[in-house]
Amino acid sequence: MEFDGLDDMMPYDGKVFISECEGAVTFNNSALESCIKFIPDGYRFFKVISSYDEVLSEVVRKEGHRPGDRIKFLLPFLKAYGVSDQLLNDSSKEMLRLVPGADKTMRFVQEIMSPFIVTPAYEHHLVALCENIGFPVENAFCTKFSLDSVKVDDWEVQTLRDLASEIAAMPPIEHVLGNRIKDIRPDDRKNIQRLDQIFWNEMTDLSSYHLLMETATIGDSEKASAVVEICKRMGVALEDCIYVGGSPSDTKALSIVRKGGGLAVSFNGSSQAVKEADLAVMSKNTIITSMLADAFYRTGKEAVLDMVESWGYESMRSSGLVHEYILREVRKVFGESLPVVQRVTEDKVTELALMSSKYRKVATDEGVGNMG
Repeated sequence: MEFDGLDDMMPYDGKVFISECEGAVTFNNSALESCIKFIPDGYRFFKVISSYDEVLSEVVRKEGHRPGDRIKFLLPFLKAYGVSDQLLNDSSKEMLRLVPGADKTMRFVQEIMSPFIVTPAYEHHLVALCENIGFPVENAFCTKFSLDSVKVDDWEVQTLRDLASEIAAMPPIEHVLGNRIKDIRPDDRKNIQRLDQIFWNEMTDLSSYHLLMETATIGDSEKASAVVEICKRMGVALEDCIYVGGSPSDTKALSIVRKGGGLAVSFNGSSQAVKEADLAVMSKNTIITSMLADAFYRTGKEAVLDMVESWGYESMRSSGLVHEYILREVRKVFGESLPVVQRVTEDKVTELALMSSKYRKVATDEGVGNMG
């Protein structure tokens, strides 16, 4: 992951806003949607690769493998089906689906804080997003690669297409957290062995394998490292950072911000994300993110947590923490029925984690793809 772009920035003595993209800003899952659009039976293909990625991470614990590496496993196959960087750029613009209010929120936070996006999403998707919402692309950290950098011959194209068909014909591997290989069904173990052979033997001599080996993905550890590095380069402490996310890969970033005294916000989060957050937000519109960011900028974490304890229009107005314009926008979007915003405490964490994971599925079904 590269942070060189931050070197030229002057130290910032205010606060920093950092957000995940998928779920908090867009409904898109760039890897899944690329598979569906360009690879025959791409949904099944993606699900098999995703289940294999989980097995490598959680069961096999393969050395050098990071959770979420599935998104780079797809790249040789996208290349084999004629996908170019330009085609991926164009499709990213075509498929872009913002969470309601996200364009206004991301413009607003730029006015009060130094903003960043940290996400595993493909760079092509981030460029399309940044152009759409007027966000500085140099402040977006994502999965970078160039499909055009690799040339493939006809025989390699056919080899990869045959493998893609074979993979898509497999059922996704079934396992639960804590499984060992011997606990997995015999048929699934055979498919794991076959996928091992494909990815770590048959494909290694292909020119497109370079895409898999050289692409650095951004997972949970990389997100946490990005938070620390951004704060360091911008000259702010963790207590002056607000992080908004909801994916399982946001857990370490949320945890490090929360423990460092900053504000960790789970927005329509997975159960894993909620457990590491200060606040659990379940909302159809990101105007709530704008409200929390504004209050955090004005006063800091503790005042925001106090405001949420007595969640309601009157308490928000009387606290003086939220700009009148934002309050009017919130009422315009939600009327008198405010969305759920609760402090994550020891006695509520299990309930909130379950509630948020269910809400996340609904939000996903209403949007595009599967955020995980």
